[in-house]
Amino acid sequence: MTDATSPLSERVTMPAALPVPEHPDIAVWRPATVDDIDAIWQLEKSIGQADHPNYVLERDEIAEIFDFSFVDVTTDTLVAEAVDGHLVANGLVVLSPGQVTLVKSNLDGGVLPTMRGRGIGRELLNWQVARATQQLATSDKRLPGWIATSCDERAPQNGRLYERFGLVCTRYFLCLDRILADPIREFTLADGIRLAPYESKLSPVVHAARNEVFMDHWSSQPIPDETWNAYVTGSTFVEELSFVAFGIEPDGSEHVVGFIMSSVNEEDWAAAGYRSSYIGLVGVLRGWRGRHIAQALLAAQLDASRAAGHERATLDVDSASPTGALDLYTGMGFFASNRELVYVREF
Repeated sequence: MTDATSPLSERVTMPAALPVPEHPDIAVWRPATVDDIDAIWQLEKSIGQADHPNYVLERDEIAEIFDFSFVDVTTDTLVAEAVDGHLVANGLVVLSPGQVTLVKSNLDGGVLPTMRGRGIGRELLNWQVARATQQLATSDKRLPGWIATSCDERAPQNGRLYERFGLVCTRYFLCLDRILADPIREFTLADGIRLAPYESKLSPVVHAARNEVFMDHWSSQPIPDETWNAYVTGSTFVEELSFVAFGIEPDGSEHVVGFIMSSVNEEDWAAAGYRSSYIGLVGVLRGWRGRHIAQALLAAQLDASRAAGHERATLDVDSASPTGALDLYTGMGFFASNRELVYVREF
């Protein structure tokens, strides 16, 4: 990670004005509005079918962008309308609000597959990188600054485009699957630790535990309340497939020491070819690691997912995680099915 000794505002040159995209196949480039949510969702589903056919972007993930206080849709979004009025490209640039060790601007979006190869993606990414640079240049924090994005390894053309704009493939995240028909090992926890189903009333303490646990994960920053609340109240989050580990003190008081959080997006099933749950978060507080808490949480989730009629559980993991997470998951029967490539430009 870049050693930052001066404020980002001194290290990053902000463009005087954003480039105005131009393309003969695009009638209008403009910011997105709430009226575009369904059109963007359909566009993203078409992009997903070509680039990552085993999972589908949720409509909630698009809609929530318009509610987050840290996103200004008038400056941080761009859509492209073809001459027939249909959206054929969508761009999003989000300056992550949690900035403890890193200031990061994330790029997302893409171009309708049938409109690719014409230079629309270059125009869109040129605007995104310029907007991200503007965002970083407004920060007075003495922290590394990143422009970051990612792509599925099944869409290498995206990676080649990112590289043209100075982003470098920096990290690999493995997509792991677990076949639920296979035996699931049981784990007995030591005295002083108990597992319980997740309940909504636990949201604040699990949120705090998540932020503490993930600070030793690559590039991870604290999740603000509004992002966390959108996740745990979203239509695909499933409390019945989520569990919490408590540490019990000598006086009988308890506190959260581990968690596993899951979701189910049934739209994924047809594309993937199997019924599945997705494990979005697994974590154990540093002082409680090495006691099989993570394994017990995983076993509870796998059992519950199988009981719900699912055929697989899936998750993503940093292939170089210093916590040993990859070995943990493979030891629980998970296997790699795909890779996500992360591209970064550092300042």
